[in-house]
Amino acid sequence: MNFLDGSLFPENQQKLVITVAPYGPEWMPSDFPEDIPVSMEAQIQKAVDCYNAGATVLHLHVREPDGKGSKRLSKFNELIAGIRARVPDMIIQVGGSISFAPESDGEAAKWLSDDTRHMLAELTPTPDQVTIAINSNQMNVVEQMTEADIRGTSLAEPAMYRAYREMTIPAGPEWVEEHIRRLSAKGIQTHFQLANITQLETVERMMRRGVCNVPLILTWVAIGGGFDAPNLYNLANFVRAVPDNAVLTLETSMLNVLPVNLMAIALGLHVRCGIEDNIWTQDRSAKMGSVAQIEQLVRIAREVGRPVANAREARQIYRIGEFYGSAEETLAANGFAPNRPARAAAPLRLAA
Repeated sequence: MNFLDGSLFPENQQKLVITVAPYGPEWMPSDFPEDIPVSMEAQIQKAVDCYNAGATVLHLHVREPDGKGSKRLSKFNELIAGIRARVPDMIIQVGGSISFAPESDGEAAKWLSDDTRHMLAELTPTPDQVTIAINSNQMNVVEQMTEADIRGTSLAEPAMYRAYREMTIPAGPEWVEEHIRRLSAKGIQTHFQLANITQLETVERMMRRGVCNVPLILTWVAIGGGFDAPNLYNLANFVRAVPDNAVLTLETSMLNVLPVNLMAIALGLHVRCGIEDNIWTQDRSAKMGSVAQIEQLVRIAREVGRPVANAREARQIYRIGEFYGSAEETLAANGFAPNRPARAAAPLRLAA
């Protein structure tokens, strides 16, 4: 992305899109009972509360009545339908893992099978987005967490800690291309969750080959443990590699969330918050729920003069419902340089 003179002026930036992740599949309800919704009605109401606070994109996971992460598509259908009825304009973004929480003590925290994740394209009602990882990768989500972050929570239990420490993401090229094809056929936007520049380069190559004809709507996920660390140098390198027409959100974890979101707001990028990313106030004096985190970002955005997008504006910024018919159209729409013209092969010359 190019930062020309005036790039830091709010009038030259997109309105701020706030994504919220309020379902926190890595936590158990006992970790934050005041803010982790369990019943279906409570999960629907949480989405409504987040929308009313200023979030226009909802990163969605689902819990069973016992509080454990659900892997049943029927529960996802039920939650999506309930949210659509209450806040129809909110952008619903289903987490592409379905739910990676372990079902019992000592089990691995893992993403579901390739075939099961493909079924996200069959959700009814249809979500606006499904997140997708690129290139199989380590996802040690606790690597940058401190003892203070997890003290008194289920993640402090050795079996749970190990489960999340050893988690990996299956995202090979054959599965990724087929998944994008299925989502696009159903009118569902692919939202890229990228850990580093190499994954961004893979997305670009897919677009150049015409197997990924979608807008480049992406999140830089800086959580360490196989992903970029959340520091200024990694951020600057990643942002510089992203083409101008892409829409970039920043994501990190725990006490890194607020500083990284401050940078996103200042730079004209977009933000993500919620208890899936962090449960603490910045001084760790208390836990901080998803709605309070949204309200904090809204206040900060207002202080620097950057308006917060409403749902209609967020849909325009995210280019919901937009797909392309060729590699050439995709590259141009996303701000990449065009493919090189094909060269005719030189005629074969035989020695006399």
